[in-house]
Amino acid sequence: MTDDNDTRRPEQDAARLGLVVVGEAAALQSGDEAAMDASEENIRDAVDELVDVPLTPRQEEVVERLAQAGGTLTAGLSGALAAQTGNSVDDVLEGAARSILWQERLAQQADAGHPDGGRAEAGRSDAGHPDTRPEDHGDRDSA
Repeated sequence: MTDDNDTRRPEQDAARLGLVVVGEAAALQSGDEAAMDASEENIRDAVDELVDVPLTPRQEEVVERLAQAGGTLTAGLSGALAAQTGNSVDDVLEGAARSILWQERLAQQADAGHPDGGRAEAGRSDAGHPDTRPEDHGDRDSA
């Protein structure tokens, strides 16, 4: 459980949750019972670290199931992407984890007063794909 002296940023917490979901997807893909158990424990630990007040048992179960559902969805989408691209599911999941870490690093650079404020890579939405720039979208509204 977090305390009043916790200095983590929301981006760090979001990255932690993203990695928990990718870990759950990897465990599901592996089919290894020990990996599944470790992933469930990782979900519990992450939830415990991220909440400011103790959750009721029902709330904790709901949050754990949400993380598991996210992992299931991620596993399915990763499998589909792997089939489409000819890559392995492990490679796709590794790319997802790298992308999460990359986004966290950019947020950290922006917060730390990095010379470019993290803006050089601000448009990057996925470490495996080219940057998109608003000017590339013509006159379309962003709605």
